[in-house]
Amino acid sequence: MVVGILKETNQDNRVILLPESVQALVQLNVEVLVEKQAGMNASVSDEAYTQAGANVKTKDEVIANADVICKIHEPDSDDLVKMKEGQVLFGLLQPFQNEELVEELITKNITAFSLELVPRITRAQAMDVLSSQATVAGYKAVLEAASKLNRFFPMFMSAAGTIKPAKLLILGAGVAGLQAVAIARKLGAVVEVFDVRSAVKEEVRSLGGKFIEVEGAAEDQDAGGYAVEQAGEYKQKQAQLIHDHAIQADVIICTAQIPGKRAPLLVNKETVEEMKKGAIIVDLAASSGGNCELSRNGESYNYNGIEIIGESNFPSLMPLDASRMLGKNLINFLQLIINKEGHLNLNFEDEIVQGTCLVHNKQIVNERVRNALNK
Repeated sequence: MVVGILKETNQDNRVILLPESVQALVQLNVEVLVEKQAGMNASVSDEAYTQAGANVKTKDEVIANADVICKIHEPDSDDLVKMKEGQVLFGLLQPFQNEELVEELITKNITAFSLELVPRITRAQAMDVLSSQATVAGYKAVLEAASKLNRFFPMFMSAAGTIKPAKLLILGAGVAGLQAVAIARKLGAVVEVFDVRSAVKEEVRSLGGKFIEVEGAAEDQDAGGYAVEQAGEYKQKQAQLIHDHAIQADVIICTAQIPGKRAPLLVNKETVEEMKKGAIIVDLAASSGGNCELSRNGESYNYNGIEIIGESNFPSLMPLDASRMLGKNLINFLQLIINKEGHLNLNFEDEIVQGTCLVHNKQIVNERVRNALNK
């Protein structure tokens, strides 16, 4: 079997597999083709891939000769045209927001695995790309805020007087939010955290954060650990609570998302207008609508003295370790479906394989995607 690695083309500095992951594939009796300069933006040379056992080729050569194609983001339209029936595609394909791509994959009879669909079960933790990349995002978001804030994060006591610590409000206590709590506390900030899921309360407290909540939140055991849509009365109480804490915060880090839906709106325009001048809002959910009403994905700007940073791809700003973690996730998954002879063995009785597969034999395999797209 031949696995092909393509370079990212949408201003993402990561690469889906580093040379160390290529070595793991070679040990599985797999031939690996890598597009020229695929790792350049992650400071990885073509020579490093060659030394790991891969063959460096042009993009067209990789697509033409690979049985399996690996790329973080969806292939562009030109690359999809070149792909052949029966090829297998791995990536973060965002099927809930990309029905057109799903249709193209069905039409071309390409088997596609969308890595963000990996089931959130214990056995699949080592394959959870969303968690690994959220770890990077939460870390980087706090550092970005600290570098832009006009005051210290920690408390300082000196001959010039005492400087009070900065106050952070973190919205969402998933992987990114919890990582943000940990880093902000290490930097000495006072941290408050809001989440609708009461189950994360102890995790927040164990990291040194103060958990704030509105009683009566709806929770769904079948949501895979994610937050779910809340009722109108709860949203009103939630809005007031967040408003009261937001206007006291020096930094707000927004991480709350609902898979397949718009990110919940948690910080409205009126709240931003009452925040302290010089405050920072970092919105990791900007690509799915944003937790802040004023966020613009991929943009940072000043709104009445408040710096609003809409950045959904912080992992691209730490491409080496982000790629390392992502590649390890993918290798752990590939080991499930590659046999000792180096051939692909798709066992759809395995719940991880079944749950991660987006399209196979011209049909949508993943139930959540099928229901969301009404297929």
